[in-house]
Amino acid sequence: MRIDLNSDLGEGAGTDEEVMPSITSANVACGAHAGDEATMRRTIALAKEHGVAIGAHPGYRDAANFGRVALELTREELLSDLRTQLEAIQAVADVAGVRLVHVKAHGALYNRGERDDAIAAVVAEAVRAFDEDLVLYAPPGSAMERAARTIGLRVAREGFADRAYEPDGTLRSRTLPASVHADPAVAARQAVSIARDRRVTASDGSTLALEVDTLCIHGDTPGAAAIARAVRAALAFAGIDVRAAAAR
Repeated sequence: MRIDLNSDLGEGAGTDEEVMPSITSANVACGAHAGDEATMRRTIALAKEHGVAIGAHPGYRDAANFGRVALELTREELLSDLRTQLEAIQAVADVAGVRLVHVKAHGALYNRGERDDAIAAVVAEAVRAFDEDLVLYAPPGSAMERAARTIGLRVAREGFADRAYEPDGTLRSRTLPASVHADPAVAARQAVSIARDRRVTASDGSTLALEVDTLCIHGDTPGAAAIARAVRAALAFAGIDVRAAAAR
């Protein structure tokens, strides 16, 4: 039984150094919703130090809203900007002598790609055009997963340890109460339930089947470092092998 443990880092939350030792994959902000060349360098160096797989974390170019508001872009505009972000992080990775292994869309782009076939197709196309060997992180059963598999990309289906789920399997909106699991014990229980039992308890108490290959802990969740440590320890106690999705 295996699972990858990933985190969105390089976003200025100040938790990278404490979270990195507990994870196996780092999704590094590419300078659009957050970060710049300097933060990419620091985050990639830290990941390299801890033997953590490095991935790109591109999003809408809207730092004021942290990439959590959807921008209305043409297909060509979105393709071009995703290419720019991937090139930026690839350049930093090359200098550091490390390999970029996966891509995970951020915020509103990720959420739109879950249901919107057109947006999902653009994300998948941008990744394949850049490097067809990259793994795309996507919600299980999502438009993004379908788009990626259709064009031959490898996919790591993603679940969340620190976010609440709705009965339809989507993440509970951050605008609603109890959308984030800031209690390390709660996040750890959810991580084990998803990784071992392939199930998650939704916000209404119902139980959902959830097949995933990787679990996310957000670097900007309050207490992210404690959550990451608790999740990693709980997974180990449950006998679950934690390793990067690209190493599967």
